Amino acid sequence: MSNEKEFLLTEDKAREQIREELKHMSFEDLQKLKEKLGTKVYNETLFGKKNKKKMEKIKFKRENKNRPREMSSKKSIPIKCEEMTQVKEVVFRDPRFDSLCGTFNEKVFKNSYTFINKLRENDLKTLQKELTEATDFKAIKKIKYLIQRLENQLREERKRKEKEDKKRLEKKELLESVKRGEKPVFKKKSEKKVLDLVSQYEELKNTGKLKKHIQRLRKKNKHKDRTKLTVEET
Repeated sequence: MSNEKEFLLTEDKAREQIREELKHMSFEDLQKLKEKLGTKVYNETLFGKKNKKKMEKIKFKRENKNRPREMSSKKSIPIKCEEMTQVKEVVFRDPRFDSLCGTFNEKVFKNSYTFINKLRENDLKTLQKELTEATDFKAIKKIKYLIQRLENQLREERKRKEKEDKKRLEKKELLESVKRGEKPVFKKKSEKKVLDLVSQYEELKNTGKLKKHIQRLRKKNKHKDRTKLTVEET
């Protein structure tokens, strides 16, 4: 054992002497020496041999047969793709553009939401009651705006319903004329327009809004004439 220590000490001293000598050499001379000796011999001379210890496999043993076996944490556990729980992808659907939800039927839609008009009528009554009780100027202005909007919505819905009823009656008349063996007569667009104007006139007359409507039309036509004259002058 002492001989080994002496040998190691002498080897270390010799290596230190070589290092001291190499310190005074230029980089170019060191490169030439390295090329002459070889990289392996050069490194061993300066730094010594590397002791490569073989990694011994650790054998995991059980002290008792009833205990679970100890496993290495470095060993990877195989995971099968089939055993993994796959999360289903959530698909968001918009019923307006999805063919699975069927096609849009305006008639069915309107019939399904007829209760909205009743709600609007109830809201209109409550707003009219609030208007009589309100004292604040801003509140009165807001209530008037809401009343006007609800009245317009109800009016448009009533017009749409009347238009549908007219179409249904026309269709019924045409079918009856065909059943009687007569030639069906289809109304022109101009005739339909005249009939619509007549019905509008009668409605305004019955509601007492005819005079106001005529004044509005005159004002509108007057404004059109003025703009036309200004364009012609320029």
